[in-house]
Amino acid sequence: PTTGLLKAEQRPILPLNRRGLLAFGVGTVAGLLASATHAQAWPGKPIHIVIPAPPGGATDVLARLISDKLSPRLGQPVVVDNRPGASGILGIDAVAKAAPDGYTFLIALSVQILGNQFMFEKLPYNVDRDFVLVSQLVAISGGVIVVHPSVTANTGPQLLQYVASRKGSLSYGSYGMGSFPHLIFSHMSQTQNADMVHVLYKGEAPMVQDLIGGQFQMAAASALVAKPHIESGRLKAIGVAGANRNPALPNVPTLLEQGLTDDAYNLGGFFGMAAPANTPKDIVQRMAREVKGVCDMPEVSGRLESLGWRVTAGTPEEFVESWKKAYSVWERLIRQSGLKAE
Repeated sequence: PTTGLLKAEQRPILPLNRRGLLAFGVGTVAGLLASATHAQAWPGKPIHIVIPAPPGGATDVLARLISDKLSPRLGQPVVVDNRPGASGILGIDAVAKAAPDGYTFLIALSVQILGNQFMFEKLPYNVDRDFVLVSQLVAISGGVIVVHPSVTANTGPQLLQYVASRKGSLSYGSYGMGSFPHLIFSHMSQTQNADMVHVLYKGEAPMVQDLIGGQFQMAAASALVAKPHIESGRLKAIGVAGANRNPALPNVPTLLEQGLTDDAYNLGGFFGMAAPANTPKDIVQRMAREVKGVCDMPEVSGRLESLGWRVTAGTPEEFVESWKKAYSVWERLIRQSGLKAE
């Protein structure tokens, strides 16, 4: 498809069209030389990493872990700039409108930078036009499906049978509209004709506490939050979503291993780094290399794995490929859920 492609002389480095396809422009020799000269001088001042989230959350933890190690490698301070609000839109918009000079980058969760465009009718930016992808930092397991101990199902297939046989009598929790727990259980409810009720929370911690208290029957949670409650028996683990087992819960099988092959049950998220469109290609490539070097450090990769994340930092081209695969899945699941945000 060609929808959204820019004219060659206007294209940013590694832009994405409406279906996540690469669209390279042909630069002049003078332009390439200018870019190379700029990259050699970069960085000459502090770099800002904007995150569309408040301090203390998962995005903040990741950004600060990376920025602390990036600074000595780049020879400049790397400052984390928290810009929470409006489902991440405020922070993402700030980067979209920043100068494409290599001094402003974005680290965001997949539901924010990828999912929002399917949930919101109007955004102040266009992801396809206004950003260049730098690196997919880590892949996130879709979370572990956990149920209250009163639920008699012990596996994914058994859980489908359980909800199908109790139409209209079950509820599930989530920590945000369009979040993974919302999408997976919305899909489960529709496919099993279960008519389950969605209970929305402002955060994962209160959601899990109410699940433990029996306020509803099931949810998906991060390994970090769910693990101690699984080990204590206050919650029961059904399976992990995504293609790989969660490193923090190696003994819990994936839903795919259990025969649940729908995209919803294998949906995983990611944290990705992006920059304003037209950021010089050499700077984008350099930042991707440095970020990969940081994420490959044993002390960094070990910390990330302890959080249930898998290091996937690589090249911009690799990020584009994974983006293309995720794009249609996110679009279909959000459209299927009927979710619309103001």
